[in-house]
Amino acid sequence: MKKIDKLLFTSFIGPFAVSFFIALFVLIMQFLWLYIDDIAGKGVSIFIMLELIGYLSVSTFPMALPIAVLIASVMVMGNLAERYELSSMKSAGVPLIRIMRSLIFCAACIGLFSYICSDFIIPISNLEFKSRLYDIRRQKPALTLEKGVFNEDFRQFVIKIGSKEEDGETIGDVLIEDQTNIGQVKFNQILADSGQMYTTKDKRFFVMNLFHGTQYQEPGNQGPQVQKQKFPFIRTNFSSLTKVWDMREFEMVSTDKDRFSQQRSMLSMNQLRANMDSLQRSMQTTRQAFADDLMVPLKRQPVKPVPIAPPPPAPKPGKKIKFGAAPPPAPPVPQHRPGFDRLPKQDLNKPLNQYPNFAEVFRASDRPGILKEAAARIKTSQNQLETRNNQVDARRKEYVKTGYELYTKYSFAFVCFVFLFIGAPMGAIIRKGGFGYPILVSIIFFVIFIVLTIVCKKLAESYILTPFWAAMVPCIVLIPVGFYLTRKAMNDSQLFSTDRIDRLVNMLRERLEQQKVKTA
Repeated sequence: MKKIDKLLFTSFIGPFAVSFFIALFVLIMQFLWLYIDDIAGKGVSIFIMLELIGYLSVSTFPMALPIAVLIASVMVMGNLAERYELSSMKSAGVPLIRIMRSLIFCAACIGLFSYICSDFIIPISNLEFKSRLYDIRRQKPALTLEKGVFNEDFRQFVIKIGSKEEDGETIGDVLIEDQTNIGQVKFNQILADSGQMYTTKDKRFFVMNLFHGTQYQEPGNQGPQVQKQKFPFIRTNFSSLTKVWDMREFEMVSTDKDRFSQQRSMLSMNQLRANMDSLQRSMQTTRQAFADDLMVPLKRQPVKPVPIAPPPPAPKPGKKIKFGAAPPPAPPVPQHRPGFDRLPKQDLNKPLNQYPNFAEVFRASDRPGILKEAAARIKTSQNQLETRNNQVDARRKEYVKTGYELYTKYSFAFVCFVFLFIGAPMGAIIRKGGFGYPILVSIIFFVIFIVLTIVCKKLAESYILTPFWAAMVPCIVLIPVGFYLTRKAMNDSQLFSTDRIDRLVNMLRERLEQQKVKTA
């Protein structure tokens, strides 16, 4: 490795690492705010929270890597330009592309790492994050008994305590309503003057020792015979009573991960391609089935004409007919073709174009039934059309979303390379290092990229762009920007020329001065 490459490489690694972790932290906080309501108050341990944050951080790698490349490249080239090291290299005959060679290699490696993460690591992390978050959502809140508040954390029990001492165990004015046997017992309530509550050492059971209280019970009424009977109201006094609850309902139970494994964000690229192929075949099959359903009423079997036997030959002149011989067979009666048995007999041979409408083909007595049957068939065909259309539309939407999920993995990896040719020339042009101007410039271009990504995603869901072009358009838009900035930096020219604006301002100033002289 030559010294210039080593200099650029060592100067790039530090800002890239700092920028990457800052971007990662911001993105993690952004996503955590979406799920804070599902996590807060569930008594989740710090280890589960760290595990959740670890899965979430891996999922945000493709978004954090491009902005880190952008900030680091602006900082490195800005520092070199600010200390005139970049000018010294150019004066020695080293072109800008040669100076950026080590940065180009780093950006290519980062893009490859983003691709590998999107294909192999991120689907696993998304699956673990989704299943763990689902477990936390299902978990009941942590048991908290506050004085003067009705607590319903335990299933089919309502607990209220009037006072609680500083030790957290001694309680007073306890009320417990038991709803476990709601059909057999209409009312079951326990009142106690004082008590003590604690959990066992193994955290398996919650125990309440109640002192000097009363239990009130009223039996329930079930069935017609039982309703006629009368039951006494039961009141039981006690000096000590112990109630035990199982704490397993507050534990987090792991969910089977297979229920989330078929979601788009949990699939690798090969699985996404396979889903796209299956969805495309399914759409073709659904369209063909709908076309067959519409063509079935029109596909009629051709009616074979009934052969008519020729009339018997006339007897030859001079031939005598024997008395008592069998008569010649009568010609067969022509049968009506299927579908025309309702036609009047006198109109069988009348052309159809001579009828004012098609209903006149049938008898007047048969027309209401025929129209009713036609209306029912039309309604059935409309329902089939709507059902098939909804099926095709649902599969088409899923096809677009699956394709966009696939191609964004390529676009986020490729934009790491594109951002290098935007950030490095911008640093060479503005000639400012540190975290001031570089972060400002980087945020502007990254916001442009994110806005283009969101707009193209909406266009893809509206079927205006294909999933491939919707994912690649943000990169395609930024490529000319990178080419323009790189050319400007190689030629040591200003980003925007203000000469014409200065000439226009001077011309206006001179005219104003001439007007003042004339008026004076």
